[in-house]
Amino acid sequence: MTQERNIDEQVKQIKRSFRLMMDGAVAASMRQKGLNYKLNWGATLPRLRTLASEIGPDYHLAIALWKDDVRECKILATMLMPPEQMLPEVADIWMEQMPSQEIAEQAAFNLFQHLSYAGEKAYQWIAKEQPLAQLCGFHILSRLFMQGREPNERGINEFIDQAIAALQGESLAVRKAAWQSLLRFSELGLVYERMLNSALRANGFSEMAK
Repeated sequence: MTQERNIDEQVKQIKRSFRLMMDGAVAASMRQKGLNYKLNWGATLPRLRTLASEIGPDYHLAIALWKDDVRECKILATMLMPPEQMLPEVADIWMEQMPSQEIAEQAAFNLFQHLSYAGEKAYQWIAKEQPLAQLCGFHILSRLFMQGREPNERGINEFIDQAIAALQGESLAVRKAAWQSLLRFSELGLVYERMLNSALRANGFSEMAK
């Protein structure tokens, strides 16, 4: 009970600190772009990263912040959650509760790419029908490919099939994320580039630019 009270007090203090970061122009710009949150202080990402570094990794605080329907709380939660402590079922819950493209991208970059099971989750999510899950999955795979992480044969076929399907989908954000991940995949080496270009040609797409 004492820990719960401490966490609640921390959350209140953090939310008060958002007022000092308030940027009305940023918040207004987000609303114009269709990013509607219950509450949005317009705090910039650098300021949130500074706050996260001051607080340090904290599983219980991250869980509490994620439950709050405030833009800054959600983003800060992705920065504070220790990847080694996040269970796969918790990652799935967060994905199910993902409120927007911005939060999905922040979760992928700040947290999900660092999970020990990141690749496994990414392949699961790109196969889902929800655009935000697909978006997250492709962003994670882009990061893993940039780290030189090579998929196995089954993973290659699954990834290329899902990415090409995404390129034919309705969501512009997902199409961009899929194309970016294909580009990173092609950069793994000549064999991967040729494999990808062959699949692209077979599906009526242009090859990756050399």
